Amino acid sequence: MSGEFMGSNLLRGTFILSVATLISKILGLIYIIPFTAIVKNNDAMSLYNYGYIPYQIFLSVATAGLPLAVAKYISKYEALGDYEIGQRLFKSGLVVMTLTGVASFVLMYVFAPQFAHMVNPVDAKGLTVWSDNDITRVIRAVSWALIIIPSMSLIRGYFQGKGSMGPSAVSQVIEQFVRIIFMLVATFLVLYTFNGSMVTAISYATFAAFVAAVASLVVLIVMYYKRKPYEEKAAIPVQQSRSKVSLISIYKEVLVYAIPFIAIGVAMPVYQMIDQYTVTRILQHMSYSAKEALYWFNFLNFNANKLVLIPVTLATAFSMALLPVVTTSYVQGKFKEMHKQLDDVFQVLMFVTIPACIGMMVLARPIYSVFFGDSADGATVLFWYSPVAILFSLYMVTTAILQGIDQQRYTVFSLVLGLFIKVMTQYPLIELWGIYGAIASTALGFIVGIWVTLVVIQRDADYHLAVVIRRTVLMLLISAAMFAGVWLVNYLMGFMFTPKNRGEALLMTSVGAVIGMLIYGYLSMKSRLIDRVLGERGTRIRMKFRVK
Repeated sequence: MSGEFMGSNLLRGTFILSVATLISKILGLIYIIPFTAIVKNNDAMSLYNYGYIPYQIFLSVATAGLPLAVAKYISKYEALGDYEIGQRLFKSGLVVMTLTGVASFVLMYVFAPQFAHMVNPVDAKGLTVWSDNDITRVIRAVSWALIIIPSMSLIRGYFQGKGSMGPSAVSQVIEQFVRIIFMLVATFLVLYTFNGSMVTAISYATFAAFVAAVASLVVLIVMYYKRKPYEEKAAIPVQQSRSKVSLISIYKEVLVYAIPFIAIGVAMPVYQMIDQYTVTRILQHMSYSAKEALYWFNFLNFNANKLVLIPVTLATAFSMALLPVVTTSYVQGKFKEMHKQLDDVFQVLMFVTIPACIGMMVLARPIYSVFFGDSADGATVLFWYSPVAILFSLYMVTTAILQGIDQQRYTVFSLVLGLFIKVMTQYPLIELWGIYGAIASTALGFIVGIWVTLVVIQRDADYHLAVVIRRTVLMLLISAAMFAGVWLVNYLMGFMFTPKNRGEALLMTSVGAVIGMLIYGYLSMKSRLIDRVLGERGTRIRMKFRVK
């Protein structure tokens, strides 16, 4: 049904952003192997990550949702034929982003000791793994990036609003590459050349975010000035009718757009912050020591979380590419076209995300071993955490749709309600299931949030999910068959190889992934699911492999 979709700007934009985000995520995992080899300290990763959760929240507030709001604003008014208003917003927005970036940096830097004390677990004897001063240094090191990233994000939003995903993709990959190179080199030099402390090394590792942001910003500025002459030439016909809308009016409208984007941006960090503040304390209340509580918490919020976010790559790309497309269709009153876009988005998202998460579940032990070293406990946490990626993907896409149909307030409501469920169920579920209770409470929070967004989309966009639900059920059945097949292969390989060896774990992961893709791909073609999801392109793929 989706032949036109496959050639649309939405899919091209999604593909570009998906590839870029996937490359960034893979780089963000691969670096862990040399990084852990350099630091040789299991607790170093917890210190490294202590700074990032408050940083992510500050970053969302610093940008104030403006980059994606600018993307929506530009796409809306260009659909109405008014290009000048977007240019005015972009130029003034750069000033605003610079000021909010500096203000957020100052706040995070000044209040770093308070954040450090808040997240630092203390056992019954008053002992901690890292001191508050250690964590404060790390938080302050990463806070410098707040000066640059808001402006950088605004330029990305500008390009995305014009339907140009290339600059965002390129800058994203360069940002991650520079961050990793600086981090590894700086950490190695501090520890082995200058004989510095672990805290100093980790501080430089987090400061890499600032260096990477500068590199990304330079790339975006160069691209902006290269494209500017062509955009000005294309805008000549409308320059005679400059919009008289005031900047105050523009920002009133943008603020309405921006607040829900903050909700989307802080969703995962706030869920993690709740875990960071409560999980170790609840576990210690259950007679765990500070060391034991941190042991389990690292599996959840640091290690497994990095792996689980890989399947979310497609949702991240869809949420960025979907917004201007749905906004344009909605503003122009093309509701039939919009319904088709939503059908396509949900189906492709589930078609990729479900098997990816199910595959991560069945291969949890070797996958965990490849990146973090063998741990049965860590692999079990990853197994139960993996399905949450499906929920987070759905939440990102449904909230992006709410922005496109001007129902922003429900984004905030869905987040607040989901967080309320998370907080209320956190303690009893952790007491019941240990660390896995924190996963269950996160899942419940997202389920409630998704339910709210879907109810609003069906009501206000007159959109029905019947087709998507039927095909999602089929995807789940095929994924279940894939799970069984990969489990059997992995079980048989266990007689010859062991996940305790990183090389053998990589082999088990690779073989399992290939087998999984073959099973899922064949059954998708045999059931004609691929035809329904990918349209004519899916049919061509099926015919190419001669599956009838």
